[in-house]
Amino acid sequence: MGTGELVPDADGPFELELLTASLRAGAADLHAFVESLAVKLEEAIPGLVRVERARAGLRGPKLVRRITVDAGGNRLELVSEGGERVQTRRARVSGGITLKTEPVEIDAWLTELSGSLAREATHSERTRQALERLLLG
Repeated sequence: MGTGELVPDADGPFELELLTASLRAGAADLHAFVESLAVKLEEAIPGLVRVERARAGLRGPKLVRRITVDAGGNRLELVSEGGERVQTRRARVSGGITLKTEPVEIDAWLTELSGSLAREATHSERTRQALERLLLG
């Protein structure tokens, strides 16, 4: 599935470019982008995403350290290294075993994530509704 393809849902298509742009919103401030993305994914695909947070200092807020999305034999992972730096990776998973992990650029990672979300929306009414809210809100 490539960028620009349409994925039908019950009421009409999701356009991957629009979904990717919505996920990318706020990327100028990387810290805010990672925090926002984690919340969006937790709402849209709670069964497929794991978000790890850690406290910043003794009394500081809990910040996102890792986002992991498992969908369709792929595992997409974003690791926040604090400040303005993240690593994004894609892994092939079969039977719970990670076969191959490779780094990917964040734009490619977001495109793959959008495709996974769009495919999930075709199977899950809850995900479809969450993605509609994400695109409209």
